[in-house]
Amino acid sequence: MGQEVESRQFTREDRQRYREKVRRSLDVFARMLAESRFDAERRSMGLEIELNLTDDAGDPAMNNAKILELMADPDFQTELAQFNIEINVAPQRLAGTVFGDLEEAVRASLNHADDVARQTDTNVVMTGILPTLRPEHLTEHTLSANPRYKLINEQVFAARGEDLQIAIDGVERLSTYADTIAPEAACTSVQLHLQVNPETFAAHWNASQAIAGIQLALGANAPFFFGKELWCETRIALFEQATDTRPEELKAQGVRPRVWFGERWITSIFDLFEENVRYFPSLLPITDEEEPAEVLERGDVPELGELRLHNGTIYRWNRPIYDVVRGRPHLRVENRCLPAGPTVVDVLANAAFYYGLVKVLAEADRPLWSQMSFSAAEENFHNGARHGIDARVYWPGLGEVPATELVLRRLLPLAQQGLDEWGIEAADRDRLLGVIEGRCLAGRNGAQWQAATFHALYDDQDRLQALREMMRRYVDHMHSNAPVHTWPTA
Repeated sequence: MGQEVESRQFTREDRQRYREKVRRSLDVFARMLAESRFDAERRSMGLEIELNLTDDAGDPAMNNAKILELMADPDFQTELAQFNIEINVAPQRLAGTVFGDLEEAVRASLNHADDVARQTDTNVVMTGILPTLRPEHLTEHTLSANPRYKLINEQVFAARGEDLQIAIDGVERLSTYADTIAPEAACTSVQLHLQVNPETFAAHWNASQAIAGIQLALGANAPFFFGKELWCETRIALFEQATDTRPEELKAQGVRPRVWFGERWITSIFDLFEENVRYFPSLLPITDEEEPAEVLERGDVPELGELRLHNGTIYRWNRPIYDVVRGRPHLRVENRCLPAGPTVVDVLANAAFYYGLVKVLAEADRPLWSQMSFSAAEENFHNGARHGIDARVYWPGLGEVPATELVLRRLLPLAQQGLDEWGIEAADRDRLLGVIEGRCLAGRNGAQWQAATFHALYDDQDRLQALREMMRRYVDHMHSNAPVHTWPTA
């Protein structure tokens, strides 16, 4: 959810000053791009995983503050609700044994977190949406004690002027209302970062957009919300609705949503930041003392705090990132569409597939996005979220095909080529892409396993008890680190 802020009230003057500062910052950003002021690509990748906390019954446990206090580990941070925490993995060089090393390090960190959590009879769980969540778990009182969350909640509802409606039609139908942004906390994801040069950013972002639907089809892991079986990756529909600042009238006028796939292929990262400034009013109009043009004139690197804060309140599924590390500015693509889990090896398999495939597509002589419309990529995205491993998607030269067939025939060889070009160890490459292949051949990802296991249990138990039992089995398998396509459903 971004940087820490203090609780406050915003005036009309705050909003005007912020708008002017953001526009000046955008001008400075354009100048930095034109003058090639950015750090060179370092083959760097990063990883964040959002986690759920549950009690022994499988219900959400509202004690993240206590667990983080016991852990005292800066790699773990609070998240939106009291049953959420997040682990941030330090950037790694994308080469050699990086995936095997990450798998070992993340498993060790999560095992440590779980050991600490067990002191309070709590489990740490990786899943896209915790299936046992109920309306009483997502209220203003369950938000974490961070002023930023309170401020965003206030500003979203000030912009809307009415409660949020959450309406999702899937296997079953859900229609409910919320008077806070707490339902957003149900959505726990994996975020993959890739540092890129300014001149190649557009190609990497376009490639990431083009394959986002495939990522969801392969990695879907959120079939339940409020006890209903909805989309295979319900997190997508829920997140799109849970932070929507638009009342119905603005939707009808075509005002863009803050959770946004986008509407076009881009030619520069500037396109995305310019859209942010042009289309979206501020949620947190907080300004600092830096005058970015003056900082740049004296040869230093501006933080562009307002531009970055504004970007952090617009939830693109592939988000552009401007950051300054050790006095050097750089750019990243933040891939945000994947759910957490089911296991660390599944997460790393998803990551290997993404990094390998994006490298080849971004460097192709004939770009993929010159052969397919942006609307086709968006339709793939929602098809992947709705239908998961059974999704059919559009691909240039093939037309509409099953996502699993596309991956097996076309995309796995490309991902392998890309990992080779990154210099990834062959054993790690084959093992992790083998997980993706196994999912496709078995027709089973996290969402399919959850749904199948729930239905096997539902015959003998009531709905909530079946969901709780399914989650207990899920947690046991998660700790085994066996890929989800190998898990038994009975």
